[in-house]
Order: sequence, then structure tokens, then C-alpha cells
Amino acid sequence: MADQTTARSSTAGDSGGVDRALAGTRDLAVATEEILAALGRAGANSGEILDIVIERAVRLCRAHAGQLHLNEGDVYRLSRGSSLVPDAFRRYSLDHPIARDRRSLMGRVVADRTTQQIGDVLADPEYGRQDLQRLSGFRTLMCAPMILHDEVVGALSVWRLEVEPFDDQHVELLSAFAAQAAIVLRQVDLTTELESKVDQLETLRMVGQAVTETLDPDEVLSRILRGAVEIADADGGFVAAYDDADGSMEVRVLTGDQDDLLARLEAAIDDPETPNVFGRFGTAAIQGELLAIPDLAQETTDPVVDVLLADGWRSLVGIPLQREGALLGHLVVERSTPGGFAADTHDALLTLAAQSTAALVNARLFRELQTKSAELEVASRHKSEFLASMSHELRTPLNAVIGFSEVLLDRLFGELNERQDEYVRDIHNSGRHLLELLNEILDLSKVEAGQMTLEPTVFRVTDALEYAASLVRERAARHGIRLSVETAPDVGTVSADELRFKQVVLNLASNAVKFTPDGGAVDIRAEVLAGELLVTVTDTGVGIPPEDRERIFESFQQGGRGVAREEGTGLGLTLSRRIVDLFGGRLWLESQVDVGSTFGFSIPMGTPSDAGDGKGQHPLLLLVDDDRASLDLVTAYLEGAPVRLVRAHDGEAALRCLATDRPAGVVLDIRLPKIDGWEVLSHLRADPSTAHVPVVIVSVVDERTRGLEEGANEYLTKPVSRDELVGALVRAGLPMTPLTGAGVEGAP
Repeated sequence: MADQTTARSSTAGDSGGVDRALAGTRDLAVATEEILAALGRAGANSGEILDIVIERAVRLCRAHAGQLHLNEGDVYRLSRGSSLVPDAFRRYSLDHPIARDRRSLMGRVVADRTTQQIGDVLADPEYGRQDLQRLSGFRTLMCAPMILHDEVVGALSVWRLEVEPFDDQHVELLSAFAAQAAIVLRQVDLTTELESKVDQLETLRMVGQAVTETLDPDEVLSRILRGAVEIADADGGFVAAYDDADGSMEVRVLTGDQDDLLARLEAAIDDPETPNVFGRFGTAAIQGELLAIPDLAQETTDPVVDVLLADGWRSLVGIPLQREGALLGHLVVERSTPGGFAADTHDALLTLAAQSTAALVNARLFRELQTKSAELEVASRHKSEFLASMSHELRTPLNAVIGFSEVLLDRLFGELNERQDEYVRDIHNSGRHLLELLNEILDLSKVEAGQMTLEPTVFRVTDALEYAASLVRERAARHGIRLSVETAPDVGTVSADELRFKQVVLNLASNAVKFTPDGGAVDIRAEVLAGELLVTVTDTGVGIPPEDRERIFESFQQGGRGVAREEGTGLGLTLSRRIVDLFGGRLWLESQVDVGSTFGFSIPMGTPSDAGDGKGQHPLLLLVDDDRASLDLVTAYLEGAPVRLVRAHDGEAALRCLATDRPAGVVLDIRLPKIDGWEVLSHLRADPSTAHVPVVIVSVVDERTRGLEEGANEYLTKPVSRDELVGALVRAGLPMTPLTGAGVEGAP
């Protein structure tokens, strides 16, 4: 009977233990689920999650209070505590962290990497942190290590105020909670690392954009350096440019205003007698390698090291700037404290260097192009001045030759025999031909020197075409060539330089008659298309081979069109194309060998002489762009809008149009010849009469912030759609409701 009673008691005891174990497991599962749910919440605070871990550990271990310490080198400092941890204990613990020794339970746990407890700290002769016990009153203390990547990163501990050791289940629970706390810390590390990467990528993007916004090589270097200092969280740095000619490095850009440091660095670098650390930068850069120096004070002293140390430099890293294997320079960033830069910082700096070198190469090429362009401009100006001077010098004796030959041909001094008449006529014709050549050379030199000024007037297109035809009609009749002039009904007047307009038409008509066989035909036509005047001269001549169709527009070239009846100057087409360009138009050729050729040109219609159609009531919009295709595209976008359009191909023409036509709005490119868009915008805003005019910048130059700061109403980066352009004009205050009948005018 006694045995049965004992058995039932034992069974009841075992059952109670199992129940407690199951309850503990269930409580741990619930607590774990709660912690995981907190971890999964977007924007969850790591401190709040650790507080949950501590509070649940205290409750399930039936403890009075709990605390969490994190590793700081050789000590463990209090990070968080449960609600019942006394404030005095918290303050004291922060100032008196726990050392890695066996005088504390935490020191033993860290050393042994196991969960341990002290049943009564007052009875433990090796326990040496009675200062903490007196502030909190704990007697029984249990602690578990927080292990992450095989390293003890912290410890979770709980205590009781009475001497009451924790059982095995509580030991297991605390170990589990310590592991969960380590997971939370890992989550914090990953989140911090991710945020750092995102910030780094954003910085790289912004720096990359900033670098490509300028074509000044030194400014590109400055922006690269500023970006590198920001990415590396450095205190400063410099960029050295590599001279391929002599293999030398020259410091070009320093952070801040450090002219004195630059001078001392240059003096130290230029010392040929003493090798220095800068030579290591150059060697590493040439080899395409990264050079890191964690502590300059540990380097062998040399003039450059002395200069850098004196300026407060302690650690640095150097990145080569290379493009397709060619060394461009070296980027160096520094900190005023010793210690190496992190590996991910190295990677970010290498990425910055790689994405920035393209902009640096472009800037260098642009500077070289500017230099070459300036040299070519000077050479072209000298050539034009020489040609103009020679033309004027030859004109005086040539006038005498032509004049006296005309006197002789008019028989003012007596009769000429047949041979004399032939010779004098040859002299007269050759003189006229030479005069034509000199006039065209003089006109061409004016165009190339930018000295030809158009004088626009309103004239009838039909009259101008008939005038040109009248000058070649006699020649055409001699060779049986049918000559016709046809104008479309909607062709009325045009605003342009009448003299230069007639000159272009005459050049094209004269060439057509000259290269058309006897019995052929030459047709001169004019029509209006998309707001432009189109003039074509079509002949049934020999045609022009494909290989000559561009060459004939060059000076003194005529192309392979057979033997001409008159030699010609070879400048007519060159000059005609330049004049049409000044009109803001274009000149083109279509030809088929043995069938004939069509030379055509189009120019803006300009202001009509008859405003009875109501166009004058629409506001005038100035389009400024040096690219013909871009102007055509914008014109097409605005076809049907209630605006009149006037076009300018450079900054000077734009300013003239602003002064004379007073447009109601401006669509402005930045990269313009003669005067760029920034200066045009500055002039426009500085003039009280135009300061109110809305300006929409449409350019490949992506400097929106600068554009808006300098007074643009809207800023669009090419390519732009019709909706983007119209929307920007509407926001700028221009009426863009579609309406038919919008005219296009030509800027002088």
C-alpha cells in the first residue's frame, strides 16, 4: 500500500514537472512569436524590440528585474533595463561598466560562453561587484551570453531580490532570450548597413549628376573631390592630375581654402633629392591600384609626410582616376584620426572614380576643342580679312579694265576691226567675271567673319523671282532652254533681306541654265509649307553624281557636271548656303544623273505685310536654338497654337529680336554660338522692358536649379515631348489652346 502511494506521488510529481515544462515551452513560443512579429513590422524600433525581450525574460524566469549589456572593447556597458531597475543603478552602471574578468558573473559568462547563475552573490567569495548589489539589492543573479558570428556581443541578465536559485527551465529560457536579443542586434546591423548603402548610392548618384553638369576640368575635379570626402566621411583631400608627357603628378584641387598647404606640398613634391610618399601615390595610380595608409605617423618620414602631418592628416586612401587604361590623375581623401577606411568605403570611392572619369575626359576634350576652335576662328578671321583686303585692292584697277573696255566697245574712240572687237570683248567679259569673283569672295569673307548684316524688308516673292529670271532669260533663250516661274496662290510677301534673297535665287537659276543642255527646261517655283517659304529651281541638266553632291557646296568647287559654257567662280553655292543659314533656313539638293537636279531652300516667312487674317492678334514667341532640327521640331509642336513664331540661331540674333520684336515669350537653348543662353537670359532679366517676358529653357544642359535661380520660368531637358513643351508654356503664362493659322517668322 505504501509502495502504491509512493508511486502515485512520484507519478504526480513527474506530471507536474511535465506540465511546467510544457507551460514554459508554450510561454517561450508566445514570447518568440511576439518578438518575431515586432521584428517584421515596418519601421520597428530595435530598442523597443530589445525591451520586449528583457521584459519577457524577466516575466518567464520569474525574476524581479533584468538588464542587457553590450560590448565596448574590453568592457560591457549597460544598454537597456527592465522597468524595475532602479534609476541610480542605471546611472552608476553607465559610468562603471563591467570588465572582462571573473570578479563579475558577466565576466565569467563571457569567458566561458555559457549561461550561469550565482545563488547568493553575498555568499560568493569571488564576486567583486558589491557596488552594483548595494544599489539594486539583488541576491540571486543569472546571466546568458549573446553570441553573434562566434563573438560575444553582449549579455542578458536577470535577478531576484531573495536567495532563490533559478531552475534548469529558467536557465534554458534565458539562453533562448539571449539568442533572440543577438538576432535583434544582427537585424540592427543589417538595417544600418542597408541604410548606409542606400545613402552611399544616393550620394554617388548626386555626385555623378553634379560632375556631368560642368565642362570645366578644374570644376569637375572639385566636384569629384567633394563627393569623395562626403562618401568616405573624410575631413579633406586633394586631386592630382597626371601629366602623360613627363609622368609627373600635379596637385590641382584641395578641399577648402588651403593655398598655403598647396604651396608647401608642391615644394615638397618638387624636391628631386628626397623620395617621398607622393611617389607611392603615383606608382600605385600608374599601376591602377588603391593605396591606403592607416597611420601617417607610422610611415617613414619624408618632406610630404611632414607637410601632411603638420596639417593634421593621420590616415588616408588614394584612388587612381583612369579611363580605358589611361591614367588621368589620383584622388586622395584623409581623416585627422588614425585608422583605415572600411572596405565598402574603398568600393564606393572606386565606383565614384570610375563614373567620374568620363566627365573629366569630356571636360578636357571640351577645353581642347575650345582652344582649337579659338585658334581656327582667329585663322579664319585673318583669312577673311586678307581676302577682303585683296578684293578691295583689286577692285580699283579692275574697274578701269572694265570701264575702258566698255568705252572701246562703244566705239567712242573710233571703229574696231573684227579681231580687235573680239579681243576687247574677251577682256570685258573676263573683267566682269573677275569682278563677280571678287564680289563673291568679299561677301563670303563677310559671312565667315560674322560681318554680313541682313536688312529685312517686306517684298513680294513673285517680283523677286521674276527679277532673277529676267537676268538669265536671255542666256536661256540663246540655248533654247524653256524658263518658267510659278508661285503658289498663298505665296504673297515675305520679310527678309531682298537683295540677298535675289542673290540666292539668281545663283541657283544661273547655275541651272549654265548646266542644262540646249533644248532643256528650268523651272523656278515657290510655295508655303508649314509656315516656311520654299523656293526650288529644277533643271533637266546632266545631274550631279552622288560623290559630288556635298562637295559642290564647298568653296571653289563645281562638281562633276561636265564642261560648263562659262567657267564660273565656284563660290555661288557656298555663298548661297551661308546666306540661307543667316536667314534661319536651309538649302538642299536632289539630283539624278542624266535626268536633272533640284536645288531648293526654305526660310521663315517673316511678318506678313497684310495682317487682315488676324495673325497680328496672336502673341509672338521667340524660338532660340542653333540646331535646325530642334527648331523644326518645336515649330511642328506648336503648329496650330495661337502664337506667331520667330526664330533665332544664336545669342546675338536672339538679343536683336528681343529689342525689335518684343516677343511675348521665349523658348531658349543654352548652348548657343556667339552669346550663350545664360547671357541671353541675364540680358533679358536685366532690361526692364523684357524682364517680365516668360522664358522656357529647353536644352541638353541639365542645370535646372541654376536656370530657375537665374530667372527662367520653366526648365526642360532635351528630348522633350509636345505635351511637356506646351505644358511648360501654359505654366509660364502663354495661351496654348490649339488654334489654326499660327505663322512662323524669321529673325534677322
